[in-house]
Amino acid sequence: MLDFRIETFLKVCEYMNFTHAAEALCMTQPAVSQHIKYLEEKYEAPLFIRDKKKLTLTPAGEILRSTLETMRNDETTMKNRMKESMIGKKILTFGVTMTIGGYTVIPSLIDFIKANPDMDFQVRYGNTQTLLSYLHEGSIDFAIVEGYFKADNYNTRVFKTEDYIAVAAKDHKFQKDIKVLKDLTDERLLIRENGSGTRAILTKSLAVKNLNVEDFPRTIEIENIHTIVDLLCRDCGISFLYKSAVEKEIESGTLKEIKLDDFKVSHDFTFLWNKDSAFSEDYEKIFDILKKSLK
Repeated sequence: MLDFRIETFLKVCEYMNFTHAAEALCMTQPAVSQHIKYLEEKYEAPLFIRDKKKLTLTPAGEILRSTLETMRNDETTMKNRMKESMIGKKILTFGVTMTIGGYTVIPSLIDFIKANPDMDFQVRYGNTQTLLSYLHEGSIDFAIVEGYFKADNYNTRVFKTEDYIAVAAKDHKFQKDIKVLKDLTDERLLIRENGSGTRAILTKSLAVKNLNVEDFPRTIEIENIHTIVDLLCRDCGISFLYKSAVEKEIESGTLKEIKLDDFKVSHDFTFLWNKDSAFSEDYEKIFDILKKSLK
């Protein structure tokens, strides 16, 4: 349904390069330039700033990109719902980060599934940046994330505010007396990969104390939160995690929270979808249901 020149514009936004966009679209570069010129004349505003070989969006271009991406994603959702109407079945596709999907959202999801026995669900797991890319391409309806994002691009609701803590095995022997965050920099650190919300919170928290991940002499980078918890239980290092990910282990005495005088961190888990979506009212209702069931 979108005009073919709109598709050209979005492809240029993706690559920020006319030549690469032309190659991806199997078009000539002059044709791409003509499409962009047409849109600039139509909307009476420049869309790109051309500085030598660097291409950036103007404020007007950013507004158009955001609006058109939402329209494109809504069109994908609309097509899916039309297909669903023909087979008499609803399908809800959404994304959750590892911590949220593995721990926090489970009680709410159980209640929601039981309340909708005729609905199919597709739950996609990924780190925050991966889920944002899924939203960007329109392959999921909404996401619940723990990391940082550009709020201007989304409608957001706070799903839960969670404590973020330092954790070690109950009988872990520290290299020195531990009082403040810097005292932990002699320990082996278990961390998530770049793009993970859990990693982003740690990076920001360390920076406040003029520290970074490289200040830890030994690190193990792991993409799976469950593996990190297992390694913690086997005393393979220390880590920083949302409390819900290790609550059972702390209660059972397998793990312990490392109390620090200068580290008190909490962060929002955010329910979000593409800004100004035509289906915003549906997502609001789903949020209300999930939030109400949160335990």
